[in-house]
Amino acid sequence: MRIVRAVVVLTALSMLVTGWWARLDPAGFAAWANWPNHVHFLHDAGVFQIGIGLMMLLALWWRDVVAVVLAGFIVTNTFHALNHALDLEMGGKAADPWVLLAVSALAVVGLVMRLRSARPRRTKVVA
Repeated sequence: MRIVRAVVVLTALSMLVTGWWARLDPAGFAAWANWPNHVHFLHDAGVFQIGIGLMMLLALWWRDVVAVVLAGFIVTNTFHALNHALDLEMGGKAADPWVLLAVSALAVVGLVMRLRSARPRRTKVVA
């Protein structure tokens, strides 16, 4: 199991490093990857890689698969909304960040409900 955990950590770190690179330095990442320097696309690609890396690491700690994917989606989609807000002058619609945030809020509701349903129920002791 140690080998599997090590592989997950190493591959998650590779996703996180390249994701942050694409998000913070799209021109440098584009030159390294030999891609066109489409800043918004690289911002989004970076955010999605970060989300994958975070979900991989979270899966090592949290055994509830539905909770892991909801939490990963919330983080990734919320950063995606931020990308759309920050990159608005590059295109898209003014409503895009708000629509994405609304979907993140919906996922938060789902995650909270999932976590509440997964908790062991306490029985009341009557004295």
